[in-house]
Amino acid sequence: MNTLLYEVKDQVGFVTVNKPETLNALNSEVLDELYTLFSEIENDDAVKAVILTGAGRAFVAGADIAQMSKLNTAEIRELAIKGQTTMNRIDEMSKLVIAAVNGFALGGGNELAMACDIRFASDKAKFGQPEVNLGILPFFGGTQRLSRLVGQSRANYIICGAAMIDAQEAFRIGLADKVVPADDLLNEAEAFARLVMTKSPIGVRMALRAISNGLNTDLRSGLVIEVEATVSAFCSEDRAEGMAAFLEKREPVFFDK
Repeated sequence: MNTLLYEVKDQVGFVTVNKPETLNALNSEVLDELYTLFSEIENDDAVKAVILTGAGRAFVAGADIAQMSKLNTAEIRELAIKGQTTMNRIDEMSKLVIAAVNGFALGGGNELAMACDIRFASDKAKFGQPEVNLGILPFFGGTQRLSRLVGQSRANYIICGAAMIDAQEAFRIGLADKVVPADDLLNEAEAFARLVMTKSPIGVRMALRAISNGLNTDLRSGLVIEVEATVSAFCSEDRAEGMAAFLEKREPVFFDK
């Protein structure tokens, strides 16, 4: 890979967008490599959780404007579909994906962070969707995911005002889930990933699926999704072990399915 760094440490995969000279701007190559890598991680049983971050002082500071400015209308449609497909690949992972937002998460960077299950933010992080300053709008899923995370009115405010917000404000409105000192960011994200890894793998997997799929439909349909996910989990060895451990007042030893 030319634009990403990847390592696995004790079943946690660490993905770093590594183009600090452009503040990790998303272009077609980065999107392609993200899609390919996350597809490989999905099928790698040795990886149980993923942490995604950026090299240098940015998480991802947006799309590659120099590349984008040269595109025609057919090519911008292709780029939008590619970006959304990559974000969906991350969003639909069966494994926990944590964004460790170390710095600027602007435009496509904020969209990338929102595609992750959970967002840990450095106290130096900045979030925003500045696309209207360029005569465009967020098109890697930003208009849809941001409104689902923070509500329609707040999404209107951030997107239409091209407002950049700090980590504490992002936490207050639900865009970030935890704010930590910059030096502790990766350690805090890893600690949470390892906490989740002590839980039932099928319970976590089914919960992530029910939440993600349910958000894409109405409440009643989402409740049906929840029931089906519950039945799948209930039929597992993990459920038998978890309930037995509770009744026997011991720690569960979950199976790795």
